[in-house]
Formats: sequence, structure tokens, C-alpha cells
Amino acid sequence: MTLFLLVLFAALAFEYINGFHDTANAIATVVSTKVLTPRQAIVWAAFWNLVGALAGTAVASTIGKGLVDASAINMTTVLAALISAIIWNIFTWWLGLPSSSSHALIGGLCGAAIATSGGHWSVLHWQTIDAAGKHGGLWPKVVMPMITSPVIGIIGGAALMGLLIVVLRKMRPRLVGQIFGKAQLLSAGFMGYSHGSNDAQKTMGIITLALFTGTAAGIFNDLPAWLTFLHTPEFIVPKWVMIACALTMSAGTAAGGWRIIRTMGHKMVKLQPVHGFAAETTAAIIIHGATSIGVPLSTTHVISTSIMGVGATKRLSAVKWGVVERIVWAWVLTLPVTGLLGYLFDRLLKSCGA
Repeated sequence: MTLFLLVLFAALAFEYINGFHDTANAIATVVSTKVLTPRQAIVWAAFWNLVGALAGTAVASTIGKGLVDASAINMTTVLAALISAIIWNIFTWWLGLPSSSSHALIGGLCGAAIATSGGHWSVLHWQTIDAAGKHGGLWPKVVMPMITSPVIGIIGGAALMGLLIVVLRKMRPRLVGQIFGKAQLLSAGFMGYSHGSNDAQKTMGIITLALFTGTAAGIFNDLPAWLTFLHTPEFIVPKWVMIACALTMSAGTAAGGWRIIRTMGHKMVKLQPVHGFAAETTAAIIIHGATSIGVPLSTTHVISTSIMGVGATKRLSAVKWGVVERIVWAWVLTLPVTGLLGYLFDRLLKSCGA
């Protein structure tokens, strides 16, 4: 039971860090275009993250039971995964790099699962087909979207911005700024909602996995009656888990993440309200679509590349590609580094008797 409480604490700590680490996803553009002040933007993003986090559980199910063999997982595995993801998030936040919290958690879980299974890679669900004929596993749900979503983000951002340029070409710049200053409130809210609906569910899935594992192991059998809500014999995300994760992510979002906001909103490309609207709308549509089919997409990858695509319509030199290169390296390294950390922490915790 003590180990479960550590897992729960670590999961909520990860969710809180995810909130301030990924705040930039929803508000970097609306702050950089000066449509909202930083404080106003954080409140706006926190509200929509909260609403989005309560919207469903498809991504939670993918994380909890669709990527690794749940029968081979124990509480230590989950704790090791969370510790590795937290360390990577804090490290990239300190560097001001918008890396993926989603991939950090997935990498940590995969590495820890391999360690728990004694080094057997078969514990990972690389590709599966369920009874309904739907494809699942790491390749279609994680690796392929990791490759395709940035490409779609760049192309989609550039295409939407190009369309807006054609439609608005005869309008005065001042009028365009006024219109999209208001429209960006909607796009920023939609982005916050999409972020909450996808990212908050990942921690819901991890906590539910811990509850499911603990129930199977019998650690909740002798608890008092008022704690029977912890029993989770089937992998169904409890309502209290949804609410706890939603509130925690919203609180983390309210804390802000100024290092990453500066990188995405100022250092990568200079944006005006119409550019911010195009980037946020593109990213939100992509993320919302992924959430609806249970894909744990990297919201960071999508909004970053959407900003790149929008910025490139001004001219290629408008994007500061040196900053982009640092961001891409963070993306490439996230899965292998957190996978290794998850493996090492699982072995370390077990050697300490956990």
C-alpha cells in the first residue's frame, strides 16, 4: 500500500509538471502576439485544460493497457516509469526545450516494463489487432504518429496560413490584427481543451494501471470499507482519477512555464495574431482528431511544427532554425533516454526492496 501511495504521489507530481511544462503548448502564441497578458493566458488555458481533461478516457486506455503487457507489470514498474518521465521533463524545462511529456512517460513505461520482465522485449505491444479489427500497440499509436504528426503540423500550418493570406490579402493589416486578436481567444481555448483531453489522460491511464495491478496483486484486500473505491478489477478509469488528474493538470498549467513559453513564442519565430490563430487552430484540430481514436499524441510536437509551418509562409529565414534544431534533438532523444532511465530505475528500486 505504501508503494501505491508513492506511485499516486509521483503520478500527480508528473501531471502537475506536465501542466506547467506544456503550458506553452496552449498559450505561447497568444502571449507572443500580445492578445492576452501572460496571467490572463494562463487562466484561460488552465480552464480549458480542465474541461478537456474530463472529456474522455480513450487515450488513458491506450497508455494503461495498449502499449505493454499489463499482466507483467507491477507497482515498481509504474513508479520507475514516472520517476524517469519527471526527471526528463524537469531537465528539458530547465533547458527551455518543449519536449514531449507524452513520449517521456511512454519511454519510461516501456523501459521499466522490459526491466520487470527480465529483459524480454516481448512485453511491449509493438502492433496488435483487437476483436473489433482495430490496430493498436506502439507502432500505430506512438511511433508512427511521432513521425507523421510533425509533418502534418508543418504542412497544415503552412496550408491554413497560406489560405488566410489569399483570403485576407485585400484587408488592411490593422483590421486583420483586430479580427484575429479576438479569434485567437477561441483558437487558444480550443488548443487548451485539446491539450487537456489528450495529455491529462496519460496520467489517468498510469494511475488506473497501478490500481488494476494492485487489485490483481491483492494489496487492497484488507483496506477499510471507505477505501473500497481503490479496487479496480477491470481496466476502467475511475471518476475520482479523472477529477484528480484534471485538477492537478489545471493547477500545473496555472503555475506557468515561462522558459518554454519564451522558446516557442519568441525565439522560434515572430508571430502576429493571424499567425497565432493559424498555428493554434491547426494543432488543436490534429490533437483533437488523435484523441478521438485513442492516440497519445505529443501536443508539443504538433504545436511546435504548426508554428514552424506558419512562420515559413512569411519566409524560410523567419524561422530560427538553430532553435528548431535543438528542439528536434530533444524529440529524438526523449524515447531512448527515458526508456533507459525507466529500465535503470526499475532495477534500482527492486534492488532496494521495492
